[in-house]
Amino acid sequence: MFDNLSSAIDLQNYFSELSGHPWKIVAFVVDILIVLFLCYEFVKIANRTKAWQLLKGIAILIVITFLSNVLNLKILNFILSSFISYGVIAIIIIFQPELRRALETLGSNGLSKAFGVDKSLRDRTKEDIYKTAIAVEEMAKSKTGALIVFETDIKLQEIIDTGIEVNSEISPQLLCNIFVPNTPLHDGAVIIRDNKISAAACILPVADDRDINKKYGTRHRAAIGVSKESDAIAVVVSEETGKISIAKDGTLIEDVSEDALKRILLKHLVNARFGEEKADRLVKFKTKMADRKAKFTQKKEARNTRYEKIKTEFEEKKK
Repeated sequence: MFDNLSSAIDLQNYFSELSGHPWKIVAFVVDILIVLFLCYEFVKIANRTKAWQLLKGIAILIVITFLSNVLNLKILNFILSSFISYGVIAIIIIFQPELRRALETLGSNGLSKAFGVDKSLRDRTKEDIYKTAIAVEEMAKSKTGALIVFETDIKLQEIIDTGIEVNSEISPQLLCNIFVPNTPLHDGAVIIRDNKISAAACILPVADDRDINKKYGTRHRAAIGVSKESDAIAVVVSEETGKISIAKDGTLIEDVSEDALKRILLKHLVNARFGEEKADRLVKFKTKMADRKAKFTQKKEARNTRYEKIKTEFEEKKK
């Protein structure tokens, strides 16, 4: 009870201090906005994973604890309150994968996005996407099973260490050759990092969610698993049907055409990384403004020409 009273007094003093120093209101607003943003990001990350169900369970537990206090259920309230007092440690343990992913994303190299990246790197990434799409289409035609993972911001070194180092330039021939059945490297995933085939025959975490369709085999579940635990993009070719699928953020897009595959990879690996969409919009805007300026100049010149013509005719008549 005294703890609650002291907390109420502290809050009262805090708000009194704010009223006495208006400039501190700015810091208070910034503080609130940062907390709301962090809560929003956490909920957004948790909503894509099984942690969302755990959050619902924690919310129900808090409600039951509150009701047990209101209804004077002392034994139940004591047990639940004791459990909640260690809630921070429990949350860290329960949400360890999600917290790790959030921290990895926060610590990833975002400066290159802020200050721009060499244009040649963007062009190389585009070429690698086209080469990969050619290889995937060839393997789809021959129903050769394949699993190709594009590393983005979150590093996949632990997964790369499970495979065989390749460290080679990307080429359709090499990708197709890796996944030839009954060869040493065909069973596993290829990891593409920094515009190179970093490793092959890599072992991926397999998604074991119960809501995943039973028709999916190990290859598709592995693609979903790696895309759920990181921000990687996985491309799968089914050896049964020859259909192409893409896994992103724990979601699998099935039966993708070669053109759709290129568009999706360009969107997430080029546009999102190098800000090409923004640059394209800026170029289009500048072009549009230049066209408007040219049309305005033409109209102005035509109006001046008409004015000079009328002026000349008037002077001739006056003579």
